[in-house]
Amino acid sequence: MKKVLLILTVLFALNGYSQKKKVAVVAFYTDKTIDLSDLGLSAVAAIADLGSNPDFNLSPILEKYHNAFFNEYSKQFPFDLVPESEVTQKQEYIDFSPKFAREGNAGKTIINYPGYKYIYEGTNGEANEVGTATIFKEVADGVLFTEIHFALQKGFAVAGTGTVKMRANARIALYDKTGKKVFAFSEGANSKKTGAIVGGIPVLTPEKVLPMCESALDELLKDLDEKVAKIVKKTAGNL
Repeated sequence: MKKVLLILTVLFALNGYSQKKKVAVVAFYTDKTIDLSDLGLSAVAAIADLGSNPDFNLSPILEKYHNAFFNEYSKQFPFDLVPESEVTQKQEYIDFSPKFAREGNAGKTIINYPGYKYIYEGTNGEANEVGTATIFKEVADGVLFTEIHFALQKGFAVAGTGTVKMRANARIALYDKTGKKVFAFSEGANSKKTGAIVGGIPVLTPEKVLPMCESALDELLKDLDEKVAKIVKKTAGNL
């Protein structure tokens, strides 16, 4: 009988040891603001209205990234993700007031995946990283932030006339239950689809920009599919 109890005790201990750690995804969003730094300030007026244009809808593109993240990339993580409903419906998360919150007009270009709230992560973002980690410390070993952004890139042009491409950039950052950074990395890819630039000004409308954004995201997803597992495997032991 004692041997049986000893075996059961060992089995339970091994089972507890082998369980994956858990991580809560606390931010999942994109931004309708297109980065123009590669083109220069002369391009600002051409697409300044995209952010407030309802036809420039990035929600389907964010949905595509969300599906890839949770259905594909999550399987490559050496940890499990806390179910989204347990994160977004937790009252402490709903009530959390993040630092650098975008309110009013400042927040109109942000598109959060349904249920999530905009929570800044990065330089000077310790209050948000520690704050969210504290909210979920009883059910998760860490918190994860991810976002995607888009930027126009110069293509081939002569005398200011030619092509532009869109670049999709994703950031994925993991913090432990104390709010200490475990890893943070960014990955980007250019679209196969191109747009036109005339006299240094891109000829862009939502109908032109959205296919470029989706094309850039498709290329980015291919890159992430190859790199996510390798990147997180190197650092996940610190969680």
